[in-house]
Amino acid sequence: MITNKGNGDSEGLKELFIDEIKDIYWAEKAMTKALPKMSKKASDDNLVNALESHLSETENHVARLEKIFQILSLKPQAKKCPAMAGLIEEADEIMSETEEGPIRDAGIISAAQKVEHYEIATYGTLRAFAEKLKLSKVAGLLEDTLKEEKKLIKL
Repeated sequence: MITNKGNGDSEGLKELFIDEIKDIYWAEKAMTKALPKMSKKASDDNLVNALESHLSETENHVARLEKIFQILSLKPQAKKCPAMAGLIEEADEIMSETEEGPIRDAGIISAAQKVEHYEIATYGTLRAFAEKLKLSKVAGLLEDTLKEEKKLIKL
């Protein structure tokens, strides 16, 4: 919860930054559960392979976020991300309402693209916050994840 009771802009930004780190941590952990479901429902081998590869990347993103918590001297803590929960719910709906085959695969790709765009926006913002807060090591880790997310958008 952001209280906005910090001393000045820097404290408030740091509070927002930490809140957003908890949010994306929840989102990435949720994706480690959603991606295997998407992979099982996909029929195209290239799509299955891309989703499985993305699961490995996502697990690395979770570990990187845990390192950020460590740098910030915080215990890793997830805060439910309503946006990601909604995107995962939408993906589940698409998969349950379409028959196996190219249409379901197209729906899975659509859902995955939405998730990637959300993550790119989040990591870009978090990197900018970290830079403003002079957390250069954290900014570097967030930049690494941002670059990976941008590569993954090409499903």
